[in-house]
Order: sequence, then C-alpha cells, then structure tokens
Amino acid sequence: MTQTRRQFLKTTALATATLSLATTGSAFAQSVNEEELLKPGPLGDKILGEENAPVTIVEYASMTCGHCANFHKTTWPELKKQYIETGKVRFIFREFPLDPVAAAAFMLARCAPQDKYFEIVDIMFDSQRSWAFTDNPYQSLLDFSKQIGFTQESFEECLTNQGLLDAVNAVKDRGANEFGVNSTPTFFINGEKHSGALSIENMGKIIEENL
Repeated sequence: MTQTRRQFLKTTALATATLSLATTGSAFAQSVNEEELLKPGPLGDKILGEENAPVTIVEYASMTCGHCANFHKTTWPELKKQYIETGKVRFIFREFPLDPVAAAAFMLARCAPQDKYFEIVDIMFDSQRSWAFTDNPYQSLLDFSKQIGFTQESFEECLTNQGLLDAVNAVKDRGANEFGVNSTPTFFINGEKHSGALSIENMGKIIEENL
C-alpha cells in the first residue's frame, strides 16, 4: 500500500501544529510551578530513575527534531550513566510533536510494549534520517515499525487511534500553554526551564548545583 504524504496526513488524522525548532543555546532560565509540572498527562509519564532522586528533569521533545536527536545521541548516554543510574536524577520524557510525522512516531512508541518505550525512542532518534525526512512518510514509518515488532495491521490500528492522538497532543498543548514550551528540546531541571540541546557539561553543571 503506497500513500503520498498528503494522503498519509489525511488518513491518519495527524493534524498537529508545526512549531519552530529550537536553537542550540539556552535562553534566560525561568521557573515554573514544579508541583503542576510533575502532574502526569492522560497517558501517564515515561520515567527513568529513582523516585526520590534529588533532581528531576522533564524533557519535552519531538521525534523529528534534529536537536533532540543530537541530544539523545551525545548527551543522553552520559546523563543516564552519570546521573540517572546513580540515583541523582529522575528523568521524565514527554511528547511534544512538532509535526504529524513526529506525532505518528510517538503513537507507535506508545503502542509498543510499555517496557520498550525508551528503547524504541532511542532507536527512532538514532535512525531519524531514515524515516523522518522522506517523500513517503507512511511507507518509511511502516518499514521502520516492522523492525520493532509491528505488522501492517497493528501499525494502521495504532495510527488511526484518535484517542491516542488526542492524548499525545494534550501533552504537547499543556506543555505549550501552561509551561511555555515553544521549541524542542526543552528541559525543566527542578522546575527551571532550559531550552536547547544541552551538552553533558552544561547539564551536569546545572544538576550539580541542585544536588
């Protein structure tokens, strides 16, 4: 089954607003109400790390964001090793799709077995260019999904789940409307907002200041 980009966007009902990509720098830090920030969305949060860790990081990301992919390829492995696995950081990852293809990718990650979510997100970022920026996103995502255990039937069932799409968009809309997220990646480190693909050195410095 071959679909054009327009047909793909129409048949999957992925009508999400396109927002600007983040710059790599971090703007003036501002804080939000952390109690409100930590309330999970309709799908529940995806979390790594100890519940009582002294530092909580919330990341809003888009699967088609190049800066997000760069962060997850470079900073993320060391962040996990140095801070999450040592009990210093509790990490919460939230969906903020910048376009319909990113929304579809998040839907697939949510449709997969729950314990595979972060593994699939990592694979998606690692292979982003092979599925995110093609002339036939339907076929590219279908091919990719088969590599992570989907059939065409389960793929289509997932991407036509309007309730799931609405929930993904609700997470994005709340991030934008309540916490001022307007680019990706955006991080909240103990409630303080930092935009852009932070290096492990920059992120480590902020974490250490909060320990």
